[in-house]
Amino acid sequence: MRRAIFPGTFDPFTIGHYSVVKRALTFMDEVIIGIGINENKNTYFPIEKREEMIRNLYKDNPCIKVMSYDCLTIDFAQQVEAQFIVRGIRTVKDFEYEETIADINRKLAGVETILLFTEPELTCVSSTIVRELLTYNKDISQFIPEGMIISE
Repeated sequence: MRRAIFPGTFDPFTIGHYSVVKRALTFMDEVIIGIGINENKNTYFPIEKREEMIRNLYKDNPCIKVMSYDCLTIDFAQQVEAQFIVRGIRTVKDFEYEETIADINRKLAGVETILLFTEPELTCVSSTIVRELLTYNKDISQFIPEGMIISE
């Protein structure tokens, strides 16, 4: 079984994240969406709410699991026996950062990272921007997956 983790904060989970998961499932048997707990980040939604929103989105898809973790991503990958880490990248800056992390993860644990380039029409979508829109009570429906229920 080819298992990958798709790690992130997912605060909130956007159409860009949704696209990465959908595309990863074309070559993975299972994708575990790993919500990283990072005490240094001020999140909009508590971890339990992020898990609930994403889990509800994929409730009918047995190939997708949603879990949270509070360790290094590579340790989480090993805990769930994932052979791959899937990451989406929007910019050259993202690529440079992800390449460095991928090299370290391969050296530490032999886990390969697969980088998926964001579809051009989604490069402007980021959780940071969506959070800011939420803060100002703007409609974010065009930036989150259809069927995702956002509630605080």
